[in-house]
Amino acid sequence: MYAIVEIGGKQFKVTQDQFVYAPKMQGEEGASVEFDRVLLLDNEGKVEVGAPIVKGAKVSGKILGHVRGDKVVVFKKKRRKGYKVRNGHRQDFTKVLIEGISK
Repeated sequence: MYAIVEIGGKQFKVTQDQFVYAPKMQGEEGASVEFDRVLLLDNEGKVEVGAPIVKGAKVSGKILGHVRGDKVVVFKKKRRKGYKVRNGHRQDFTKVLIEGISK
C-alpha cells in the first residue's frame, strides 16, 4: 500500500515505515503529525485518485528530528569585470517516519 501525499507544497510517494525529508514543519521531536492532503491511494492494485484529494484518507507519521540538507554553493561571476561572489546555502528539513496510511 502506498499513497501520494502533499506535504508543505511538495508531493511525496510514501509507504508505511518509510522516512521522508519534508520541508521544515512546526513541532517537536517525537510529536505525531497527520497529513490529510492525500492525492492518490493504492491498496494492492486498487487505485483511488482524488479530485483533488481522496476523501477520508489520512497519512499519520512521527517527527524524528529537524535536520539540514547538504550545502549548495552559489557562485556568480562576470567575466573580464573582476566580479566574483561565492555564497552557500543549506535547506532546513524535518525527518518524518510514516507510521500508517488509512482510508
